[in-house]
Amino acid sequence: MKIVVLAGSIVGSKTRTAAAAAVSLLKDNYPQHDVTLLDLAEYSIQFSDGRNYFEYDGDTKLVTETIMEADALIIGTPTFQASIPATLKNIFDLLPVNAFRDKVVSTIVTAGTPKHYLMVEQQLKPVLAYMKAHIVPTYVFIEEKDFFRKEIVNDDILFRLERLVEDTVLTAEAFEGIRQKKDAEYDF
Repeated sequence: MKIVVLAGSIVGSKTRTAAAAAVSLLKDNYPQHDVTLLDLAEYSIQFSDGRNYFEYDGDTKLVTETIMEADALIIGTPTFQASIPATLKNIFDLLPVNAFRDKVVSTIVTAGTPKHYLMVEQQLKPVLAYMKAHIVPTYVFIEEKDFFRKEIVNDDILFRLERLVEDTVLTAEAFEGIRQKKDAEYDF
């Protein structure tokens, strides 16, 4: 199974730190899966102009095709102005409307204060649902106080990240079993 962990911002370090922790957990606990970290800060992504994702070139093509080839995604996002950053929204705009059909998607959210804990419910999950994702219902919300020197220092957050990774993998495996069973019903 191909799992992509997306750090959805080009600034700051908290989302990247949380995404890297998820990648580490995936590689340690599920080495049989192909895990890729896409940190948007490392790529030069074009703004969406309405073309199909495969018509772009360079980093934009690489990032969008990697996402489209994934079976599961863990999307990390900071909270900017009570919403997702424009860089992450641009990724969604580059992809087709059914980009997440048959994909399991879970989320990690970072924020400076606890006031934005519902951002994922009100801003991100509706977009993911519109794009046909199988959304893992729980998410990990990480505040400023949970980081120290670019490391997560709250054991509860680390436990919740481990659980999110497990839920993502188990859900993706369950949906894969369902797809295989449905495909077996056809004789061609």
